[in-house]
Amino acid sequence: MRDGSHIDQHGPAFGEGAQGGSPLPWIQVAPGAPYFVDEHGAPFTPIGHNDAVCWFEIDGLYRRKDAAGVEARLRWMVDHGVTVIRVMLEYAQERHRYIEKPVGRWAPNMVSYWDDLIALCERTGMRLLLTPFDTFWMWLHWKHHPFAQVNGGCARHPSEMLTCTGTRQAIKNRLTFMVERWGGSGAIFAWDLWNEIHPAQSGDQVESWPEFIHDLSSHVRTLEQKLYGRTHPQTVSLFGPELLLKPHQAAAMTDAVLRHPDLDWATIHIYASRTIDWPRNTVDAARDMGRIVRECLAETPPERPFLDTEHGPIHSFKDKKLTLPEPFDDEYFRHMSWAHLAAGGAGGGMRWPNRRPHKLTDGMRRAQKAMAGFLPLIDWTSFRRRNLNLEARTSGPVHLNACGDADQAVVHLLRRDTLGPDGRLRADGAPITPSLLIPGLTDGRYRLQAWDTDAGRPAGVVEAESRAGRLACFTPPFTRDLALAVRRG
Repeated sequence: MRDGSHIDQHGPAFGEGAQGGSPLPWIQVAPGAPYFVDEHGAPFTPIGHNDAVCWFEIDGLYRRKDAAGVEARLRWMVDHGVTVIRVMLEYAQERHRYIEKPVGRWAPNMVSYWDDLIALCERTGMRLLLTPFDTFWMWLHWKHHPFAQVNGGCARHPSEMLTCTGTRQAIKNRLTFMVERWGGSGAIFAWDLWNEIHPAQSGDQVESWPEFIHDLSSHVRTLEQKLYGRTHPQTVSLFGPELLLKPHQAAAMTDAVLRHPDLDWATIHIYASRTIDWPRNTVDAARDMGRIVRECLAETPPERPFLDTEHGPIHSFKDKKLTLPEPFDDEYFRHMSWAHLAAGGAGGGMRWPNRRPHKLTDGMRRAQKAMAGFLPLIDWTSFRRRNLNLEARTSGPVHLNACGDADQAVVHLLRRDTLGPDGRLRADGAPITPSLLIPGLTDGRYRLQAWDTDAGRPAGVVEAESRAGRLACFTPPFTRDLALAVRRG
């Protein structure tokens, strides 16, 4: 139902619909490894962040106010290692950013916006993780949303979003429009079929979730197969703290989101109370990021990638009205990103900016570029990682996140004894060379490439041998933190 009669009113689009081929290869889950590859088998690692159609970085495409500026920013991001941006199709905080108004009628300015953004992503090499609804602001501004019954929709209240039959059809119609108009593009990394699914959206029950996810997933997958002969990876996201806030429903939520048989990869939004959502130092946040990734991997099928798709200082920013000092925020961001990767996540996780303006700092971009430089040191296409946060060992006042299989490992070591009064690690501390023990590696010689996560460059090499499935060595010296890529041979 691609109706172009009322959506191309602003001159020729950069790219219209991307229904034919795409200059970007499609992304898929790696066969036999919980990471991603492109259709040619090359590794693809999500390094990115959350953005919105009305935020600084990409707002210039709306009514084509500054398309050149958006393209320049996308190219700059790609040059800094960014591979994917997570964006909601509409942003319901702003009433003029609805994609449908009324329900079933596609807003010309928004469709033109997305035509242009898809085309720019194809041109620059950026990819998008798309989710059809901004459920947070939809709930808060329900009286204005086109899906509300008072505005011509079917649901009387957002608590019926997952259970109302008419609303379900409207959701599937939106997904149909997305797939038909933009689904042929390799610029689409994946679909987040539903942003932050929540018991409140289904009358405070979770029993309907598996059927809801199955219905949306099979609808999208069937349509993509019919149109393109292949499919984009699918997930459904969850606000992670709900697993603690609703312990009586945690098992059912976990089963639906992390283990649903129709989904290709798993995600939650990681906002640990006090350490991540309102951080006081940059070490505890990384500790909790690694802990939560480990807990999620234990609940996720071993062949399924796990990727945090939202994290950041949401409580300090939204509730306390505080923007973190930039030097602190840069280090907090960098430590959590490496904790996510080393604990077994795919990439560094995806920050929700929670800054004014809503954009990542230049320091965060440098951190992403530094991680991108590290990635070729591991063969992600064959890395069947398991989390080793508790099984691996290090000496001294060092926090460790690690994952590994029989032939490779990734380790992040983070000092915890040199925190300054501002919550950051001191740069003038005496270097340390702690011991390191990694279990589970096949016996033989290994090369440990150390990586300076701040400067984004090699920081020494150690040769060591694994005996009886245990590799033991001392690390190169470091002052604050150090990443290690461990490979056999």
